[in-house]
Amino acid sequence: LRSFTNPTRLLINASRRTFISPSNVTFDSTTQEVMKLGKLNHVAIAVPCLKSSVNLFQNILGAQCSEASDIPEHGVTTVFVDLGNTKIELLQKLGDASPIAKFLDKNPSGGIHHICIEVKDINTAIQNVKEKGLVTLGDKAKIGAHGKPVIFLHPKSVNGILLELEQE
Repeated sequence: LRSFTNPTRLLINASRRTFISPSNVTFDSTTQEVMKLGKLNHVAIAVPCLKSSVNLFQNILGAQCSEASDIPEHGVTTVFVDLGNTKIELLQKLGDASPIAKFLDKNPSGGIHHICIEVKDINTAIQNVKEKGLVTLGDKAKIGAHGKPVIFLHPKSVNGILLELEQE
């Protein structure tokens, strides 16, 4: 087993890059409302070649796939794989400035990029997570691939996972 002397930390001040340990985050459930997460909307997989990935899921594994859709605001082209109870989002970079470009440089075969969980009210969720010391990537929600508002939480705030919150 590998021992870590530096536990996962929460980025609480992006401009100063100040971190705190998740064990130091306090929450008083008698005075603060607990945000409730909804259902898992999708798991996003960054892929180097969307066409090959669609072929894998649709023609080899027999899943239903959406048409490819460019999302310039997020720098990706997406295809959704319908699994009935949830989806897989295949992400291919759209241009060299794409936020998944560095991820694919580090993971040339692709890999799990983020998970997306629904929330009832995105603006309340953003306020709630910020009040509790979690860091969002951006100050306000953007419109995501489903045409609904989304916000991403910094991986250092959520145990190393890039977490997307999406309006139900």
